[in-house]
Amino acid sequence: MTSNKNTTSKLDYSLVLILMLLFLASCAAIYSAQQSGQYDRNFLVMQIAWYVVGSIIIGIVMHFDSDQLRKLTWYAFGFGILLLILLIIAPESIAPRINGSKNWFRFPGVGTIQPSEFMKIFLILGLARVIDDHHQKNVIKTVQTDFWLLIKLGIVTMVPLVLIIKEDLGTGLVFLAILLGMIFISGITWKILVPIFSTCAVLIGTVFYFVLWNPEFLEKYLGVKQYQFGRIYSWLDPYNYQSSAGYQLIKSMLAIGSGQTSGKGIGNREVYLPESQTDFIFSVVGEEYGFIGASILISLFFLLIYHITKVGMETKNNFYTYICVGVISMITFHVFQNIGMTIGVLPITGIPLPFISYGGSALMGNMMAVGLVFSIRYHYKKYMFSTNS
Repeated sequence: MTSNKNTTSKLDYSLVLILMLLFLASCAAIYSAQQSGQYDRNFLVMQIAWYVVGSIIIGIVMHFDSDQLRKLTWYAFGFGILLLILLIIAPESIAPRINGSKNWFRFPGVGTIQPSEFMKIFLILGLARVIDDHHQKNVIKTVQTDFWLLIKLGIVTMVPLVLIIKEDLGTGLVFLAILLGMIFISGITWKILVPIFSTCAVLIGTVFYFVLWNPEFLEKYLGVKQYQFGRIYSWLDPYNYQSSAGYQLIKSMLAIGSGQTSGKGIGNREVYLPESQTDFIFSVVGEEYGFIGASILISLFFLLIYHITKVGMETKNNFYTYICVGVISMITFHVFQNIGMTIGVLPITGIPLPFISYGGSALMGNMMAVGLVFSIRYHYKKYMFSTNS
């Protein structure tokens, strides 16, 4: 017999605190970045407005429980695919080509919206649903069932990936990072994964060979654009491309290095870096707040990832656990890639720093992802005074 149970739903205040600290860090960095005077717009006010919108998104998403999220998964996924298709066929008056890429819808009075940022979240839901459904139907695991699961995960990922990879290589890499994280948690046997990953490593090495010594082959047969090669070349030897593709990387490293230990102080930037409020916001942090400020910001990301990991491990719902893994994979890749490219460790891909870089679509997508984590804790049932006899 079971005694009375008191179930309580609660807001994740630890996650709220982390988001508030990231919000303050974003405001401080963007305020400094916009002092360069490259644009007349007040990015700080706009970022605060996007954070308000993102908070509303969290409030909406967190009220959906596991069953409701499962039911909505394929509708959301299909909606995301539809937006990506419309983006391709839409005229440039609606979907302008910005910096050589057609990734945004333009809405008068609102600005630009990037569908691929929301598609990341829909992909996480889709992959989580596929894995959960597969394990419910295949209680006894075999090599055949694991291989079939891998195929399903690949198909779900390839559908949006094919639609965006030619225009947005950076987001395509995020999709692959999400897929990789989900594969690791899916329980697929290493008898399948080891040969597949080994083959992928060989293919990546082959691609790098062609990029460095025979780029015409990739451009002719795979349709890879010439400017994407430039990012690789400028990463490997930025000073030979300092007047073009290597300019931002050189300026970024100079800004971060000049910040030294404690930085130059807020508003005391000396290195001019174009678009520093978006992809290169970490360079602003490094210059004005130095190693100490940059370390604090990185620590906040580690706290965020640790907290989501803890939530994923505590929940008894496998679907929720898979969602947490997808969110962790997405945020982790974003952080490492963005910071890595600003210090020259990784090539420049145009991936923003989560919750810090200016950008409405990216911030709303990240807030939607965090909203899923809030949902897990909000609907987590804590049983008190429970005894069995």
